[in-house]
Amino acid sequence: MANLKEIVTKAVIGKAKKNSKDTYEIPVDFDISNILGCWIINHNYSGEEVDNEVNINGSYDINIWYSYDNNTKTNVIVRSFTYNETIKVKLQKDGILTDNSEIIIRSLTNPQVSDVKVENQTIKLTIEKVLGVEVVGDMLVRINTLEGYEEYEEETDNNLDMDINEDYLNGVNQN
Repeated sequence: MANLKEIVTKAVIGKAKKNSKDTYEIPVDFDISNILGCWIINHNYSGEEVDNEVNINGSYDINIWYSYDNNTKTNVIVRSFTYNETIKVKLQKDGILTDNSEIIIRSLTNPQVSDVKVENQTIKLTIEKVLGVEVVGDMLVRINTLEGYEEYEEETDNNLDMDINEDYLNGVNQN
């Protein structure tokens, strides 16, 4: 016959991901001939629970390599941007988001430039990213245990002769 035991443990009680697109405009006061490259570095983010949702604040730097003066010279523009994302995480049955819950945020797809163009001395960028959230909290787990579980059997060492021979002791030099 089996008995149920309850164990409280830490487990992932909810997961969610969010795809997002952000658009930015960077005004410049010079003529750009071509955009030669665009990359994102220094992606940082953190999150916290707010009203049963996870609020993520993040930032990254965008580097835009461009040519000017009829493609005879190049330069790089560096701009920092911040973002705020809210992700609603559906929790498993009986899962509760509390102050003791651990929120783990992952960048499932790092921010990348999906479109960049120049219009009227303005650089227009589209940035795509995918963020994932895991909520770790207390969870009650029920397991079956077997009744009549046997403890370890104690083994005695019968090979030791505990009878000490008096003749042997009389022959021992006490000095």
